Amino acid sequence: MLKSKINSGEYDSELRRVYVSDESVAEQRERYVSLINLFEEEYGQNDSLSFYSAPGRTEVCGNHTDHNNGKVLAAAVNLDAVAVCAKKDGNITRVKSVGYDMDTVDITDMNVHEDAYGTSRELIRGMYAGFIERGYKVGAFDAYTTSSVLSGSGLSSSAAFEVLIGTILNYMFNDGKVSPVEIAQIAQFSENKYFGKPCGLMDQMASSVGGFVKIDFEDTKKPVITKLDFDFASCGHSLCIVNTGGSHADLTPEYGAVRSEMESAAAVFGKKVLREVCPEEFNKNVALVREKAGDRAVLRAMHFFSDNARVDYEAEALNNGDFEAFKKGVIESGRSSYMYNQNVYPSSAPNDQPVSIGLCIAERLLKDCGAWRVHGGGFAGTMQAFVPNDKLDEYLEEMKNVFGEKACYVLSVRPCGGVKVLGE
Repeated sequence: MLKSKINSGEYDSELRRVYVSDESVAEQRERYVSLINLFEEEYGQNDSLSFYSAPGRTEVCGNHTDHNNGKVLAAAVNLDAVAVCAKKDGNITRVKSVGYDMDTVDITDMNVHEDAYGTSRELIRGMYAGFIERGYKVGAFDAYTTSSVLSGSGLSSSAAFEVLIGTILNYMFNDGKVSPVEIAQIAQFSENKYFGKPCGLMDQMASSVGGFVKIDFEDTKKPVITKLDFDFASCGHSLCIVNTGGSHADLTPEYGAVRSEMESAAAVFGKKVLREVCPEEFNKNVALVREKAGDRAVLRAMHFFSDNARVDYEAEALNNGDFEAFKKGVIESGRSSYMYNQNVYPSSAPNDQPVSIGLCIAERLLKDCGAWRVHGGGFAGTMQAFVPNDKLDEYLEEMKNVFGEKACYVLSVRPCGGVKVLGE
């Protein structure tokens, strides 16, 4: 029986491949067994269960560059979405997530349901549609999921969920033949078309591929992915994410405006995205772009060009083991996001600026020793910092005093992306 095998440690090697440390493996044993119990309460006992996992991600550099075919530096983290699943007959897939209502999807209905935009049910439908469109096999299944990638944490819980569903479809019906890159592309398709959010591809790619990755989206159909050989544990710093308490709810228009304004700046030059525009030509024609697209579009384009170049700088610094140069790039990226991309707080709510406060505190505590920046899409939620280990306790204490006891995550980098962990 799967539960007894997990409890006895028979699957510890499989768990260690994903969760690395002995302490984490022990925690996951308990988590996985608990998920089986929930599955059995919901669907009944099943002797053909399997487990799948997809990680959250942290964006390291390239803030809002991916949706304009730019470059990003990202890493998978040790917080993940997990599913226990079983195949079933018929055309109805059921997915129950801890703390949420059951999602039921008729896998013969691949129509876009605009009245259900923003729901996990439609993300599932979109993943099915993407697999079908690419000629892959699909079928029905029952699943129970849980996630440590908290919604609104800036670690991309939606991408982890999408990649999780894609990983299930990949291994359950396609013998694992679908590449991580394709799963990420299908996940972006699902979020854009079925969820109604105009996201880029970085979140899904980092979750699907795993590890530290530099991704060049110049050709979105064939993104160039470079895994970096960098031992973060050896650099004497901790990666900290602070959830400042802002909500991502109703911020889709803010995210969409970043992309549309960058694209409007590109359109001045007859191009679809900024990656197709020569930065030198742009700089010679700022007055024209101001006239045609507006000042904020100009500033956001300037941010795109500078952060796109910074990805190469930071990746090279990591490859050379120059962590001080890397931190300099992180700080510069954060300042560009704040000043030019203007995605630290929503323009519609200037009195609600928790991320701004967090960045100010981080600068005071980490100046000349660490690095800090807005994390992910911005406008609310989270910030990122690289904190020297001898400053970690002080940093965490002050952030918790301001934002709450559960606001801080001290993360590790996960070596793998979306995977089948164990089972039939």
